[in-house]
Amino acid sequence: MFSYDPLLCLPSSEELPDSDDAPVDNELQDLMPGLLRAILAWLWKDRWDWFFGIDMGVYYHPDQPAIVPDGFLSLGVERFVDEELRLSYVLWEEKQVPIFVLEVISKKYRGEYSSKKQLYSEMGVLYYAVYSSRRRKKPPLEVYRLVEGEYRLLSGNPVWLPELGLGLGRERGTYQGMAREWLYWYDEGGSRFPTMEERADKAEQELEALRVRLRQRGIDPDTL
Repeated sequence: MFSYDPLLCLPSSEELPDSDDAPVDNELQDLMPGLLRAILAWLWKDRWDWFFGIDMGVYYHPDQPAIVPDGFLSLGVERFVDEELRLSYVLWEEKQVPIFVLEVISKKYRGEYSSKKQLYSEMGVLYYAVYSSRRRKKPPLEVYRLVEGEYRLLSGNPVWLPELGLGLGRERGTYQGMAREWLYWYDEGGSRFPTMEERADKAEQELEALRVRLRQRGIDPDTL
């Protein structure tokens, strides 16, 4: 894990670039982590000690450019810093290394299994997940845990991450009207947490069932 000399004059998040001007390769690199963040926003709506960044620069060394994961989760930090929100994630300001990083592979590999993986291990990121729908001989989702400075592949689908109190896995579903395989959070028993769309659909179904019961009793629900 990196450490920083508090006596050094290190640049602040306001002074560091908040964009590398590199375009996102495809929609999945935004939608996959976006779905995970949306589920957390409901699941942890009463918690204020977490932050999930998407396509945001993580500054780990004052003399190095930011690394930009597709998604990352930090615990023990403020969920919102102020109304302007975060410009980037600066380790010497946050004083907390992300506990989980997600990379979604686009058209070509960008060091997800080599240089990026090595850097995340040096940073001390506990869990590193890589998703690629193009893989045929290996599972599309691989989740690694940092053990004695090296990443070890975890087995299972979903994979339980005890320090997060969540499981991470993949299955087919529908998100924003798109039916395909997505990444989801799971509870310890392996049950998937629903998306906001699924919660809304369930609520609408329950409301319609209530209307039917009222009509069966001779009550017009539209007059209530």
